[in-house]
Amino acid sequence: MIEQGSVFDARAPLGRRGFLGAGAAFAGVLALSGCTTAMGPGGGSMARSAAPGAGPAADDVARRLLELSTRNAFTRLTAPDGFWGSAVARINMPVLFGKSGKGMPGVLRQPKFREQLQHRLNVIAEDGARAAQPQVAEAIRTLTFDNAPGIVNGEATAATSYLRAKVGPTLVNAMIPAMDRLLRAADDPVISQAVAALKGVDLADAAHALALGADNAIWYEIGGEEAAIRRDPAKTGDAMMVQAFGK
Repeated sequence: MIEQGSVFDARAPLGRRGFLGAGAAFAGVLALSGCTTAMGPGGGSMARSAAPGAGPAADDVARRLLELSTRNAFTRLTAPDGFWGSAVARINMPVLFGKSGKGMPGVLRQPKFREQLQHRLNVIAEDGARAAQPQVAEAIRTLTFDNAPGIVNGEATAATSYLRAKVGPTLVNAMIPAMDRLLRAADDPVISQAVAALKGVDLADAAHALALGADNAIWYEIGGEEAAIRRDPAKTGDAMMVQAFGK
């Protein structure tokens, strides 16, 4: 089992390198955990349980926000070149193959080969995301919010940070076997050359490394989608989002 401890940085919704330790981010999301109400985006009170006619409960808003964010993210990532074409989710070269190529053997030193390898890995990650998507959907369906008002009224990616902290390494563990099968089934000459150039490395190691990269990329994309919904809820066409986040 793989342990993941990083959470998307809510203060930098579209950045790739704004990670926080899980504990710090989790504490930030739950800073109001002792409260049952918080000020809504329009200055009103966003209660945990809404009174009749008072608008949606914060729990419902947070869950719907995550449903839309993850749906949009996976739609983008599982499209052709979804990872490769994303400003936030393109997977960098896994550490396994060396970040810069310096000191690496044979073809792994060649910039053109490394770009081909990186592209192939990003394409394979699309199917890995398909394996992760049901895990995320189920986590959202069963998620219990410790402080939904704090999430709804929190930073740009507060809901994503909270969900990732709850999900932990689930996506990585779901993607590793899927990645392993995909790498073997693809029998890709570029990936085969890259693995063969490294002593003591096999496709299982490559699958592990790729799953870790895909996990980070998925959460970056979900966070970016959450931030976009908060900025312009009208684009969702969802009445609950407009009511919760409309100006």
